[in-house]
Amino acid sequence: MDSHAIATHPEHAHAGHDHPPFLRHHFESVEQQREATSFGMWLFLLTEFMFFGGMFVAYLVYRTWYYPAFVAGSHQLSVLLGSINTVILICSSLTMSLAVYAAQKGRKAALVRWLSITLLLGLVFLGIKASEYREKWEQHHVPGLNFSVSDFVHVNPAYPGQPALPLDMAEKTQVYFSLYFAMTGMHALHMIIGICVLAGLIFRARAGAYTSGHTNTVENFGLYWHFIDIVWNFLFPLLYLISRHQ
Repeated sequence: MDSHAIATHPEHAHAGHDHPPFLRHHFESVEQQREATSFGMWLFLLTEFMFFGGMFVAYLVYRTWYYPAFVAGSHQLSVLLGSINTVILICSSLTMSLAVYAAQKGRKAALVRWLSITLLLGLVFLGIKASEYREKWEQHHVPGLNFSVSDFVHVNPAYPGQPALPLDMAEKTQVYFSLYFAMTGMHALHMIIGICVLAGLIFRARAGAYTSGHTNTVENFGLYWHFIDIVWNFLFPLLYLISRHQ
């Protein structure tokens, strides 16, 4: 049952006062509904921060233990592609903020436009990430499927100053790439979920769902999208940049 049906059905109508159709029957006011949904969203994001925080801690611990292997592994990543993706995500956060502003101002066309641009930027990000994954597959850097230490037990012509690793340390580069795929893969999964939700928001925004005073959904999704951006801004320096030139 949609929100309009809930608000107008006799069994769900609030006694003694009218309310907008987007107000759920179990809330007394729009403000109460806004506070409850925002609180729920922040709780959800807190669990997400704890989830990614665990992986960040694991990365730092293993990096301390297998430092030469992690430095050699980071040399195999493209700083250019990572930088482009960082710029794309920052821009998408800006367009998402503009979408929230458009919803709050009741500007339907602007809301649809900014949400669509955000979705497009998200798709570009995933396309570049898929290109990086394909490159890693071709270089035999995917642990558990086709991993090879040949790039690490010999001097890499692309990095002549980087010494070859002993075989036992070269094998530890699998730990680096395991964490790389786990962390960026979970981030990409959150991106895919976000893009699916974005598509739904655009569909409903075109019907005028979020420009008549009901902006909670767009605002809370904006928080989710900014969370994705923040996580990447920690992943990028940690995986691509730290100790890059050693």
